[in-house]
Amino acid sequence: VQLQASGGGSVQAGGSLRLSCTASGRTFSDYAMGWFRQAPGKEREFVAAISWTGGSTYTATSVKGRFTISRDNVKNTVYLQMNSLKPEDTAVYYCAAGTGRYYNPSYGMAYWGKGTLVTVSS
Repeated sequence: VQLQASGGGSVQAGGSLRLSCTASGRTFSDYAMGWFRQAPGKEREFVAAISWTGGSTYTATSVKGRFTISRDNVKNTVYLQMNSLKPEDTAVYYCAAGTGRYYNPSYGMAYWGKGTLVTVSS
């Protein structure tokens, strides 16, 4: 399974970015997908996840109301719309494919992409 993330870049605080992650190598629509991030000097943390049909989403408290995860199963792509960005959102963002149809943090993620850097300046 290959996951290719894109859409990262530099933006000023208050701005927006949309990350995309395209998957190949297995039936994309059968699995949950997620976004995680790792800031410099910090551990990787959960950002958002979405179930196989898109009917259920899960969002970290730190980004709730600002970030939205969505997916297009025809395009094998998951998105992360990021609005009202803050300097503390600066991180490498990774997309990941789940082990089943719904995200379960106890099970972890099956596959990881290489990440895309988001830098938010004040």
